[in-house]
Amino acid sequence: MNPLYFLGWCFYRGLFRLFFRWRVYNPERVPLSGGIILASNHASFLDPPLVGAGVRRGINYLARESLFRFPIVGWVLRNWNCVPVDREGGGAAGLRAILDRLLAGGAIILFPEGTRTHDGNLQPAKPGIGLTVIKSTALVVPVRVFGTFEAYGRHHKFPRPLRVMVKYGKPMRFEKLRAEAKVCAKPRLKEIYQQVADEIMAAIASLEPCRDDPRLP
Repeated sequence: MNPLYFLGWCFYRGLFRLFFRWRVYNPERVPLSGGIILASNHASFLDPPLVGAGVRRGINYLARESLFRFPIVGWVLRNWNCVPVDREGGGAAGLRAILDRLLAGGAIILFPEGTRTHDGNLQPAKPGIGLTVIKSTALVVPVRVFGTFEAYGRHHKFPRPLRVMVKYGKPMRFEKLRAEAKVCAKPRLKEIYQQVADEIMAAIASLEPCRDDPRLP
């Protein structure tokens, strides 16, 4: 972590600890080095910093390319390992930037659902994350956040001091599907992208809150 990222990391850990009384489960499942995709459900603007603050390594985040045009904001985003993504045009440049970070041994947070949930429930996965997984060699760690929709979902203007939790799953490997993707026909390739996305989303859904934790209400 560079100094500015470390300060932000400490700030969010303090915020989640004091304001949201957070709980973090199984962060040791996230390797401290090598290319990693953290694939999380998406319920709130709190999700990216929550997922990133729970692990002890620098994480790459996605941010709108237009934000990098502002000198101070752009400087902060670059130091926070943010990847510029054009969300209005084609995604080729953004995909290339993501793959470059993974190839360099970085970790990045992606949301298979593509957008925040409207009702707090898990949404179907879109094939975009499947494309990224197949094009890379990175491990995939499924992640599930709890409580962020209630604390700061779409229907809230301001965050509420409710408990949030983040749980990291076991790393997933997709060697067989990656090998098949190199030789299969284009129709099957599209099926593979969706299959990978669905398997990741199923792994996220399987992560249940730790109800047996005596510290929880």
